[in-house]
Amino acid sequence: MDLPFDGAISAYFETEAPADIRAAVKRADKSDILTASYPHSERMARKVYEKEMERLQIELVKLQAWARESGTRIACVFEGRDAAGKGGTISRFRSNLNPRAARVVALSKPTETEQTEWYFQRYVKHLPSAGEIVFFDRSWYNRGVVEHVFGFCTPEQREHFFTQVSPFEKMLVDEGIHLFKFWLNVGRAEQLRRMLARESDPLKQWKLSSIDVKGLAKWDAYSDAIQETLSRSHSRHASWTVVRSDDKRRARLNAIKTVLHAFDYTRKDAKAIGHIDSGICGGPDIWDA
Repeated sequence: MDLPFDGAISAYFETEAPADIRAAVKRADKSDILTASYPHSERMARKVYEKEMERLQIELVKLQAWARESGTRIACVFEGRDAAGKGGTISRFRSNLNPRAARVVALSKPTETEQTEWYFQRYVKHLPSAGEIVFFDRSWYNRGVVEHVFGFCTPEQREHFFTQVSPFEKMLVDEGIHLFKFWLNVGRAEQLRRMLARESDPLKQWKLSSIDVKGLAKWDAYSDAIQETLSRSHSRHASWTVVRSDDKRRARLNAIKTVLHAFDYTRKDAKAIGHIDSGICGGPDIWDA
């Protein structure tokens, strides 16, 4: 089977990955958590996960019905390292919602025309209208991390972004948009394990890009950029929710709970939602490089 990018991920694993990361991947069982600081040693059992997810799906349907009746506008921003589980988490949010009022925004690189516009302009076009829930699969925070790490923006452009991002988000919130910012974080060994799995799976190879491949060797640069971005854009009106996603199942559940707990919607069942696991879902203080 032909591997994407001529097997560059496998080559990185065999010849460039740190020895401890390579060893952790090689010795791990499928259900093992590879990050030593993660507060659980194994991922959540499937039956427990599916039972809890079913309850949350019912609550999400209630939330959407209430949002449409009340005209509530909800925007959920999903950021994180490559293979952190952004797409899968968004998919679980939307799986039983009416897609007409629960949109995903996943923008490609800016066109030549967009490059001449105000940086936030192309995102403004996709903000939710009354009764809508919009999920941004990556967002304006590209400038804070990816563009910076790969040199796609100048230091001056990035600094300008940081001076504008908090006022921009405050305007959204003042306008009545409920803004959730999720940063999904994953350990280095787990990220590499997932990238290897994608490389060898014909149904998931489309998820890989040259940026993903090149980014494997830029772990420290990403860490520095992420830490600065979280620090400089975490605010009272638009706070970050960091979700440690070494276990995708726990990450999905806790992200959904975060949104559900924020609203007093019709027929809400707080008991069915349950508590948020503060060990893996909280503020920037739980971010782990």
